[in-house]
Amino acid sequence: MTDRKPAPWEPSANANPQDDRRLRAPAAARNRDAILDVLRAELPATGIVLEIASGSGEHAVHFAGALPALAFQPSDPNPDALASISAWAAQDGAGNILPPLRIDAAAEDWPASLRSEHAPAAIFCINMIHIAPWAAAQGLLRHAGHLLPPGGSLILYGPFRRGDRPLEPGNAAFDASLRERNPEWGLRDLNEVAALAAEAGFGEPKIVEMPANNLSVVFRKQAAR
Repeated sequence: MTDRKPAPWEPSANANPQDDRRLRAPAAARNRDAILDVLRAELPATGIVLEIASGSGEHAVHFAGALPALAFQPSDPNPDALASISAWAAQDGAGNILPPLRIDAAAEDWPASLRSEHAPAAIFCINMIHIAPWAAAQGLLRHAGHLLPPGGSLILYGPFRRGDRPLEPGNAAFDASLRERNPEWGLRDLNEVAALAAEAGFGEPKIVEMPANNLSVVFRKQAAR
């Protein structure tokens, strides 16, 4: 069983193509409450939470409504996604969603505002690192290490390879389909991701088993030695 699609967006069912920029990711409605449970447990009480690869924006709207004491900073490299995020936020009317930023996780530089007035207290990323080149995971971990304060959390959600067990049949088929679509894509080995995190100043991951053979992986930024 899987809740993922290589092409995850479709127009909103109620959208007028001429004036509604909202996109809909069917997986978002299925996994959002399970992910929200993890965020409730791991995010700080207040501060800015940066989402990398926000996609349609449905997750950001759902989480912002459920966690009103936090400010959510969505982002994505895709202009259609940025328009969708803004449209969902405008429809929802939540006052704790910041205007989306255009961020390519693999880019050398991220917006300067993330080091000043919009510095994040936590970062999360849902279903991205397996549908992107490895450079995106490297960039995400590197920048998160630079941006987060000691104790700040980086939360990744999605399917992973784990060396101590075989892939579930659904994840194995999904991995094969991703690699056929793009040789640079595919499920990432959790040990390799954890090694990147350690290089960026994070501690050992906390692993939360999720529905549909997914994981939430929580890294905490360590204090400088």
